[in-house]
Amino acid sequence: MQTIEMNKKAILLLEEWDPFNAGRKAYELEIADVVAELQVLDHPTDLAKRIREIYEHSYKLWIPIEKCMQIAYKLLAIKYEAKCIV
Repeated sequence: MQTIEMNKKAILLLEEWDPFNAGRKAYELEIADVVAELQVLDHPTDLAKRIREIYEHSYKLWIPIEKCMQIAYKLLAIKYEAKCIV
């Protein structure tokens, strides 16, 4: 799997994740930021913290770190599959 395909899968996953019940297309900017972070972060805790910061900055609402960890693990699974690191 190439980076483009990995990004598409990550975007689809993040579109389905609706932490504030704002609708599927409400998070386009946040999704772009998270996908960019996915390129450079490899540890689930680091990615989860960045996810929370990105969404909190935009919506001024707090997401429990546990929910961010769940999505971070799924995103990293996509990344590891793409890089064949499994």
